[in-house]
Amino acid sequence: MKNLGQLMKQAQEMQSKVQEMQERLAGLEVTGRSGGGMVEVVLSGKGEARKVSIDRALVDPAEVEVLEDLLVAAINDARAKADAQSAEEMQKLTGGISLPPGFKLPF
Repeated sequence: MKNLGQLMKQAQEMQSKVQEMQERLAGLEVTGRSGGGMVEVVLSGKGEARKVSIDRALVDPAEVEVLEDLLVAAINDARAKADAQSAEEMQKLTGGISLPPGFKLPF
């Protein structure tokens, strides 16, 4: 039973560390860019959109589809950066232990 108690304590510590990491990530901002920087999107570390910047040269009614594509590309770029930051933080937290695909903490 002593081992079980210690395991539970370690699980609680891990959960606390994961919660701290999630709070840090929520405050993190990543910027995704597309169109050579003509479109920028800022997301939180949790993937929430915070800001969109569009170069005025892109605002042409005949080019709406291009602008839409650039926005999607910038959002995806920012999201990939947020995911990479999250994975890096999780790697630090778990000490290099790789978790099974799709396994998310906290439990």
